[in-house]
Amino acid sequence: QVQLVESGGGLVQAGGSLRLSCTVSERTFNMYRMSWFRQAPGKEREFVAGLKGPFGGTSFYGDFVKGRFTISRDNAKNTVYLQMNSLKPEDTAVYYCAADPVATMDPNEYTYWGQGIQVTVSS
Repeated sequence: QVQLVESGGGLVQAGGSLRLSCTVSERTFNMYRMSWFRQAPGKEREFVAGLKGPFGGTSFYGDFVKGRFTISRDNAKNTVYLQMNSLKPEDTAVYYCAADPVATMDPNEYTYWGQGIQVTVSS
């Protein structure tokens, strides 16, 4: 069973930064596509950022990111990161890490999920 554990969330003021981490309990971590999603109260889960390739490879982002977030991975640590800068109150949500061998941007395609971590941006 693959387990994903997120960390790094919390409360930050608008304009501030946070770095989320997701550690994966899987020896073949480098073979998985890794993504971040988020879900705000009353809204659907939406794609934030993803990495296609096992060694970093191509990264892709949701339209709302607009250069503010960066996804990266460290295969030696079985960890994927989401660096979030210039945070806005509308970025407030529960953020989820997800893994799958072949999925892209559709959350329904992902097999493994973390438990989620709260990010709150105050105005």
